Amino acid sequence: MSKIRLEHELPQALVEWGWKYHHLGIPTNKKMPDEKYLPQCKFYHSGFPTSPFGVEWMRFDKDSPIHPLIQQVPHLAFEVEDLDYELNTRNLKIITPPNPPTEGIRVAMVEHNGAPIELIEFEKK
Repeated sequence: MSKIRLEHELPQALVEWGWKYHHLGIPTNKKMPDEKYLPQCKFYHSGFPTSPFGVEWMRFDKDSPIHPLIQQVPHLAFEVEDLDYELNTRNLKIITPPNPPTEGIRVAMVEHNGAPIELIEFEKK
């Protein structure tokens, strides 16, 4: 049995694995201010650039290829140093394989206990 985390302890992904919180993605059906469109994913995103907490709103086209869990359930996103290492060593259930949504960024989505989790790797300059 794995160690039970106490109330005052931070999650294992932060403390032991070195992941960094990046944002909270929240699906919505409501048009939000300053939306930007990702045509390859067929969804709008907004809020992240101005949120001090990293809240990002996501509004999907009806024919968006994004996994249904991501379209319906808020997700946490973490920055990781090596996306391939994390996916190959953490026994994670991958629901969206690694892909580049924009230049210099690779992401993958995993599912843990019914919740979507995004892992983000930024190109090192």
